[in-house]
Amino acid sequence: MARFPLITRIDRYVFRQLMGALIAVTGGLVALIWLTQSLRFVELVVNRGLSLGVFLGLTGLLIPSFIAVILPITTFVVTQFIYQRLAGDRELTVMRSAGLSPFALSRPALAVAVIAVAACYLLNVWIVPQAMTAFREYQFEIRNRMAAFLLQDGVFAPVSDDLTVYIRKRDTDGTLHGVLVDDQRDPSEPATILAERGRIVEGPSGPRVLLNNGSRQEIDRRTGRLNVLTFTENALDLAQGSRSDEQRYRDATEMSIDELLHPGPDMLNPRDAPKWRVEAHKRLASPLTAASFALVALVSVLTGAFRRYGGILRPLLAVLVVVGLLAGGLAIGNLAARDNTLLPLLWLQAIGPGVVAAWWLYGPALPAWRAARSLPVTSG
Repeated sequence: MARFPLITRIDRYVFRQLMGALIAVTGGLVALIWLTQSLRFVELVVNRGLSLGVFLGLTGLLIPSFIAVILPITTFVVTQFIYQRLAGDRELTVMRSAGLSPFALSRPALAVAVIAVAACYLLNVWIVPQAMTAFREYQFEIRNRMAAFLLQDGVFAPVSDDLTVYIRKRDTDGTLHGVLVDDQRDPSEPATILAERGRIVEGPSGPRVLLNNGSRQEIDRRTGRLNVLTFTENALDLAQGSRSDEQRYRDATEMSIDELLHPGPDMLNPRDAPKWRVEAHKRLASPLTAASFALVALVSVLTGAFRRYGGILRPLLAVLVVVGLLAGGLAIGNLAARDNTLLPLLWLQAIGPGVVAAWWLYGPALPAWRAARSLPVTSG
């Protein structure tokens, strides 16, 4: 009985093209998305004086979540493009003439799709939750602790939304001169604090500034009079710059699958439980869309009549199908968050198109494959 290699040169040839294109396209799109999303954090560098290294470290933690979202899409794009190019260069025609079946032609794309699915599961289940936890802790640290140490001379530094600090000069030993603080943390008693000197020290809850020889000015809301209180020394806490920042609450993107499906009593707001279950099912179901999208692309290229100069209809239909599936996934996620009985639709949206595409692509060859399997094997 003749033996055929499991992996042929053709498989390796097509696989290299697919994998190289997938890495290049995914990397390019991730860089573009990172550039647009990181603009939100430029304010931390411009207004709060953070270094470029801190900015890159903070925004770099968002990259795993970008990859997890776009990898199924780039898998479709790369599969569609590479096989369309092979068809345009008549390479698929030669492969068919050599007796390769649709399954043999699609094996490299299926291998790439399996790698994409595995990568998405690794990202969704483990890497992205840890990266988002590190990102939010880093962001919280910057806004509530580090920013207080980065006050610049002659700049009104917004330590938080309701606390602004100005210093005229800073000595090499850390002494601050000409300190002005606009404290709006208590809306009923906004205050302006002036001091000749000050120094930043570490307190029990974070950084605080010790002010010397100054005054605290407040306006009495009832009488409208300006009250001035002079002091020799006063301590002002900078860590609790905003009430919303006093305690950091975890959101669904930071939690593991087990925490989302079985939250503890201290983590659970009853109104959020349906949304957490949807998040867990989306993380488990969405990686399978990479395989489904790849199969949709294969159907558009490997089925139908051959056209000498190619055709635009089938690739366009494949793009429209994938766009519709993506839009449907968003709509189903929103509906399932309101009614968890719709959760099976998330799995149907992820798996259903792949099952239909696989049957369309490989179904006609099943009778011939079964007939070949039933033939007696003879030794030469």
